Amino acid sequence: MSIQLYNTLTRKKEAFKPIEEGKVRFYVCGPTVYNYIHIGNARSTVAFDTIRRYLEFRGYEVNYVSNFTDVDDKIIKAAKEENLTPVEVADKYIEAFTQDTRAINVKPATIHPRVMDNIPEIVSFVQSLVDQDFAYESEGDVYFRTNKFETYGQLSDQSIQDLLVGASERVDETLAQRKEDPLDFALWKATKADDEINWPSPWGAGRPGWHIECSVMATKYLGNTLDIHGGGQDLQFPHHENEIAQSESHTHEVFANYWLHNGFVTMGSDEEKMSKSLGNFVLLRDILKEVEPMVVRFLLGTVHYRRPLKYDCNALQDAQANVDKIREVLRKLSYRAQDAITIENELTETQEWFDKIAGHKAAFIKAMDDDFNAANGITTVLDLVKTSNQYLEKATVNQTVLDALTELLTQLLDIFGLDLSENQLLDQDIQDLIDERKKARLAKDFARSDEIRDQLKGQGIILDDTPQGTQWKRVK
Repeated sequence: MSIQLYNTLTRKKEAFKPIEEGKVRFYVCGPTVYNYIHIGNARSTVAFDTIRRYLEFRGYEVNYVSNFTDVDDKIIKAAKEENLTPVEVADKYIEAFTQDTRAINVKPATIHPRVMDNIPEIVSFVQSLVDQDFAYESEGDVYFRTNKFETYGQLSDQSIQDLLVGASERVDETLAQRKEDPLDFALWKATKADDEINWPSPWGAGRPGWHIECSVMATKYLGNTLDIHGGGQDLQFPHHENEIAQSESHTHEVFANYWLHNGFVTMGSDEEKMSKSLGNFVLLRDILKEVEPMVVRFLLGTVHYRRPLKYDCNALQDAQANVDKIREVLRKLSYRAQDAITIENELTETQEWFDKIAGHKAAFIKAMDDDFNAANGITTVLDLVKTSNQYLEKATVNQTVLDALTELLTQLLDIFGLDLSENQLLDQDIQDLIDERKKARLAKDFARSDEIRDQLKGQGIILDDTPQGTQWKRVK
């Protein structure tokens, strides 16, 4: 069975067929780097990181490009407020983005291109559109003629007439006078102040418009046609609509075969959409001061990417409970290796467990092949946890089954970016106390045994006496 994905452009699920066998050209719109990223930005980043990881799990070589918008009005404003240059602001928040996303185990893109590094290519791209009469210069600005692109509005499923009404309400009178049509959008913006960051161009000093950068960098690093273009639902119009228009007018080829858009994050009991304009956003780095990174990653990555993600305390508590459950079974699988048998003296029963493990893997693939349904995918992971716990209750366990359970569980968790292994070694003093407690229990010195248990609990080490021996876990 092939991967089925929901294509925003056609508004239906389609079988995924890459341009080049075994390879995926994947572009995702990255952040505008004028501030720290909030949980909504992180949701999009995690959603597409998970999709990328799953494509790699399915054997594809993924060329994953995600840009940094480092030239923008918001960056210029932030530079003045922070008494920095626009370049310094961009550098500061790119480094912060890298730190924050690394904390929740997001893989770096194959390349993270920056607008400032691609100005000559942007100027050339705009000039091509002017030469083909798809764009025109007006008072140093350059605008794209949307009425020349026949399918404009197809991605957002809006008619030109509806878009015209909306555009006429948004555009101020001064700007409207520069345009031939209210729907026309800026490819190049003339410099308005002497201290404003700018570059030379055939139309005078200025800087790129927002939409042009992604078209230029996507085609530069991935070719004229992409397999997948992703981003948040808020980018569907006008950003992605404009990308299609200018890219296909420039190359006369399909810009992207599949368009994927992730849902919004909602806040609180009234499930209001999170946004900076509403002032109800929460910065990722602030959350990470209070919540374990893998709990945040679990919350962000295990809801279907197209559905809204509800962010509140209950959602975080549920994520914490599931992370604890998975981490506990990994710990037990590792612990039972101490008394596992290594000979195949229970071949029939062992094969039954291997069949169960294979069934979980097949169920996971079926779930994720259906438009990367992470909610159903994580359900199969939790089913695998249940099966693992059932096996661990056996008096005698086989090392090959333990290894198979651990391997699959680790493999599937990696697709969700969840690193739940505990490789920390116990401090020698703590290990000595555990050993002393074992001796005290054998000597029936239960007072000392309880004293050591309480002492370790105070240090965040919880002991669990099982038929297979004393197990331990760290807690916060």
